[in-house]
Amino acid sequence: MSAKPPPRPKLYSITELSELYDITPRTLRHYEDRGLLSPNRRGQQRLYQERDRVRLQLILRGRRLGFGLKEIEEMLDLYDADPTEITQLEDVIRRGDLKVEELRVQIQEIQSLITEIMELKAKMEQRLARIKTAHKN
Repeated sequence: MSAKPPPRPKLYSITELSELYDITPRTLRHYEDRGLLSPNRRGQQRLYQERDRVRLQLILRGRRLGFGLKEIEEMLDLYDADPTEITQLEDVIRRGDLKVEELRVQIQEIQSLITEIMELKAKMEQRLARIKTAHKN
């Protein structure tokens, strides 16, 4: 009975990874230039490993949540430095709390702007109604 060789790790081309996450190859190259991804090279071809795919998923999630690339890089570095993930999870929770507070402030500012715009709109509608009435007479 012969042992099966271990399965070969999945490799992704730049096109496959771009299509998988609906991003441009340029975006992938940018993340690579920033040191966030490190594909293997076969001549000019980039071959991304499963680790790169997972990191890309984390990068995109971080971007969607409003984190900058520098912050994402710091979080990924913590993940690489601490295989238990304790430090990274504590840091992500702390950053998440800060982001939630930042968003709450933005919501308050937006609500104030909406109120101000609605008040201005009401004043303009009243003025318009007075002008229209004056022109009818």
